[in-house]
Amino acid sequence: MTQTGTVSRIGLNAVGISDTTAEFWNLGTEALIEEALARREGHLGKGGAFITETGSHTGRSAKDKFIVDEPSSSADIWWGDVNKPISDENYQKLKAKVLAHYAGRDVFVQDSFVGADPTFRLGVRVVTETAWHNLFARNMFLQPTQDELKDFDPQFTILQAPTLLADPETDGTNSGTFIVVNFAEKIVLIGGTRYAGEIKKSAFSIQNYLLPARKVLPMHCSANISPEGDTAIFFGLSGTGKTTLSADASRTLIGDDEHGWGVDGVFNFEGGCYAKVIDLSPEAEPEIYATTSMFGTVLENVVYDPITRQVDFTDNTKAENTRASYPIDFIPNASETGRGGQPKNIIMLTADAFGVLPPISQLTPDQAMYHFLSGYTARVAGTEIGVTEPQATFSTCFGAPFMPRHPTVYAGLLGKLMEENDVKCWLVNTGWSGGGYGVGSRMKIAYTRAMVNAALDGTLASQESRPDPHFGVLVPTSCPGVPSEVLDPKQTWPDKAAYEAAAKDVVSRFEENFKQFETSVDDSVNAAAIRVAA
Repeated sequence: MTQTGTVSRIGLNAVGISDTTAEFWNLGTEALIEEALARREGHLGKGGAFITETGSHTGRSAKDKFIVDEPSSSADIWWGDVNKPISDENYQKLKAKVLAHYAGRDVFVQDSFVGADPTFRLGVRVVTETAWHNLFARNMFLQPTQDELKDFDPQFTILQAPTLLADPETDGTNSGTFIVVNFAEKIVLIGGTRYAGEIKKSAFSIQNYLLPARKVLPMHCSANISPEGDTAIFFGLSGTGKTTLSADASRTLIGDDEHGWGVDGVFNFEGGCYAKVIDLSPEAEPEIYATTSMFGTVLENVVYDPITRQVDFTDNTKAENTRASYPIDFIPNASETGRGGQPKNIIMLTADAFGVLPPISQLTPDQAMYHFLSGYTARVAGTEIGVTEPQATFSTCFGAPFMPRHPTVYAGLLGKLMEENDVKCWLVNTGWSGGGYGVGSRMKIAYTRAMVNAALDGTLASQESRPDPHFGVLVPTSCPGVPSEVLDPKQTWPDKAAYEAAAKDVVSRFEENFKQFETSVDDSVNAAAIRVAA
């Protein structure tokens, strides 16, 4: 066995890996791309981005994710459809298969930190079969110094084996794909999928479990900061505009997806961004677009001209969920520290597929808690296997698939931090206007940017507003740069009766979904709940 790169004194034998052919440790971007090209894992696009494909898995495999049911964590896990248990016996069988799979193979090792705040960062080791997956991990996480690498002692290890398939009949899985977290052994197993996002989301899920015990709220959100130092948080699932809206040239980007919020403010979990690039344009998203032709960026499942190597971002032939992974410093206004102070504003983004929610509204603290627990949005095409068009859904805490603990743990932390720091909260609908999906049209990014900017600079808070008759939120009657009729969703519908029917339908969905939380939240939050009129 040969070893190349900066090797930690804590070797792979610590997790049982042995008999590898070669180990490539902590290679830099250039070396990893050289290895990836030599191994025919992908091609270079125009400008030098690395283009690759993830095969049949072009999004997360939500039904194939498990947590090991073991004594040290079992009582703290919110078991159910999201957090599905797997026995320690089946986990041990899968781990043995992964370890045996590595024998006689080359492996790539990347040692990184998850968390820009040194007090709360997590040392994570990612072991992959391919060079490009290792580059992905290098892009997405924070890089230790050379001295730190030599003595790197991982707190968690992610073992990725995309060409290894589980046997559902004997391994206790739902398919050949598996993503298994063991909090006792501090190991994650990923097999049967080449979708790189599983690596990133596994690390995020680990922090989501660990940090609440340290009074830090882990968040599926983006965050940025104004020149004056005002931090803003953007909650939202994939496809709601979270990455797009936070990449604002007038503000410094803290991070685009995963953060913690504690006594010292907000900090990024990551060292990179993982942006959706379907229909990406230089006009609407110039900062993100520029990264797609930079050396070091990884482009997943995009279509490109083999001669010119120019990418066609409008082509969804390979996947709707096309992605770009790049270091955060590829964004010109990215924070050097990945940290910001206490936020002044929270933006909750939703993509309302029914087209009935106002494009922007202000929430009371109790309404903010309610909407955080509800997490109403739409599953956007391509982000999960089998989703081909937007579907109305509720994703608790705007990130239920990555929240191992009960939602009220995270909601309680949110409420406490909002109260302590006097934070304003806004609900922003980036979904449909003038009708639901298939009838209306998606809200213009320019309008959404104008509304968000007006919220962040304090303009909207001083504007006249009206209560929405269906959802109870306060809707501003005017906003600079936005036609007044756009602010009232009913006025954008040609058929007003159809709007009323659709709005009542969404109200009933809210009411039905929140029944699961009614007995576990304060009376004030229940009073803020959306309900069908008596």
